[in-house]
Amino acid sequence: MSWIEAIAVTMGALVFMEFFAWFAHKYIMHGFAWGWHRDHHEPHDNTLEKNDLFAVVFGTVNAAMYIFGALYWDALWWAALGINLYGVVYAVVHDGMVHQRFGRYVPKNAYAKRLVQAHRLHHATIGKEGGVSFGFVLARDPAKLKTELREQAKTGVARVRDSARA
Repeated sequence: MSWIEAIAVTMGALVFMEFFAWFAHKYIMHGFAWGWHRDHHEPHDNTLEKNDLFAVVFGTVNAAMYIFGALYWDALWWAALGINLYGVVYAVVHDGMVHQRFGRYVPKNAYAKRLVQAHRLHHATIGKEGGVSFGFVLARDPAKLKTELREQAKTGVARVRDSARA
């Protein structure tokens, strides 16, 4: 496999992961796997959450991709690298910047502020129903997300926290 192909596969996998993450977050984590994801949406003093089990599962799949890619198919190894890079970006953005699990950080960059606002609006709902902003690296305009949350609350699709000021 040429370097150009390897870079293309890696970058393709990295970009694809935002769409996969959106799907998994909306339909798996807020669906049948809510039992693992719930504590991520509720206040607690624990360092770890059940939600962190998703990282173990996805990390195990990623490790298997590296192994099988190294043994049988180069493209799979490079795809695993793209997925791994997305995981690093996710950890820095979601766990680090948004949830401040690695220390306090106040974003000054407009894009970073938008990501933080969008994810906080995601956490504005009570329970798994409804909600906005299921992606992690791409974020819609917070004003539009607030309007969508208000509409969901009005129609009974979602329960919105009083503190959310949506």
